[in-house]
Amino acid sequence: MWSRCIARLVATLAIVASVAGGAAAQDTVKVGMVMPMTGTLAAAGKQVVAGARLYMLEHGDTVAGKRIELIVKDDTTSFEVGKRLIRELIVNDKVDVIGGGVTGDLLASAQLITEAKKPTVIMLSSTSALIDKSPYFVRTSCTLAQSSGIIADWAIKNGIKKIVTLVTDFSPGQEAEATFKDRYLAAGGQIAELVRVPLQNPDFAPFLQRVRDAGPQAVFVFIPSVQAASFAKQFVERGLDKAGIKLIGPGDLADDELLPTMGDAMLGAVTAHFYSAAHSSPMNKAFVESFTRQYSYRPNFMVVSGYDGMHLIYEALKTTNGSTDGKTLVSAMKGMAWESPRGPMSIDRETGEVTHNIYIRKVEKVGGEPYSVEFATFEAVKDLRAAAK
Repeated sequence: MWSRCIARLVATLAIVASVAGGAAAQDTVKVGMVMPMTGTLAAAGKQVVAGARLYMLEHGDTVAGKRIELIVKDDTTSFEVGKRLIRELIVNDKVDVIGGGVTGDLLASAQLITEAKKPTVIMLSSTSALIDKSPYFVRTSCTLAQSSGIIADWAIKNGIKKIVTLVTDFSPGQEAEATFKDRYLAAGGQIAELVRVPLQNPDFAPFLQRVRDAGPQAVFVFIPSVQAASFAKQFVERGLDKAGIKLIGPGDLADDELLPTMGDAMLGAVTAHFYSAAHSSPMNKAFVESFTRQYSYRPNFMVVSGYDGMHLIYEALKTTNGSTDGKTLVSAMKGMAWESPRGPMSIDRETGEVTHNIYIRKVEKVGGEPYSVEFATFEAVKDLRAAAK
């Protein structure tokens, strides 16, 4: 008899625990981020995560009656590891939303994400074609086509007729090269040489010598922002600055976090990008002060991408009254518009792609430190593929 009573009690407690656990799960929205926290692209992953955490610190971890739980996993800058970790987030951690990192991870996982109906906010990758791989993808970072196309237009208008391109040989670099080349050649420019460098541990010296030997007016450069300091050092050591070769490219080249460590090597470089810590707005001033106070270094474009990614997730949950149904939530994300530290931005209602201002900036000293100072604005720039349709 006692054994039957105990058995009933155990069963009852199990049911109660299950119900309580289910209720707790329903009251929690899990956001899973797979980012490169170690390896070649570690700095970029850490910056995105820092931006997301700052947003949560400022706005709390509760929205629409749900507690936000942020789960961060390290892909070690390995696409195979990233693919496995995204599967773990979906199958084991049962996340509601994914914070997307590098292109390779997301390309490999797009089918699974679509099948699982998990809204995925791309906060790091800038490869344009990625957005097409799943209807559950939206983006708060940028596309390289946006900045590469704009800087090509600027070069032509400013009399730069002969250029060498130098890019990292992976998907984003190939896209930057192709976009710049097509736009620049169509406008009558001459490209003396197309140079590609390896992603892992590059020695830029021999490639920069090829640039100098070609005798261009400027070199268009795309490299991961985490490698910008090494590139700048070798650019000066090889004497390209003294040879009068201008340095232009997307804003990865003038990473806000790294600029103070580069000395005068980047002064005069002209880049096109969607964010600078020097952007003049009350919101950005407060954002820079808040981030610097928390992390003791200057926020860059990766930080603001993570910050805006969390903003999009929070605002979409408000719109759905906390519903995490995949189709409902991603639908709420698409078409959303807001004022960011970068300026006005929105998510395309049809494609999920980001639209924002692209600024032409020149690296100058401000208060004794180098900053990318904006001097021209191209408003509401769509991805060039969408703009061409």
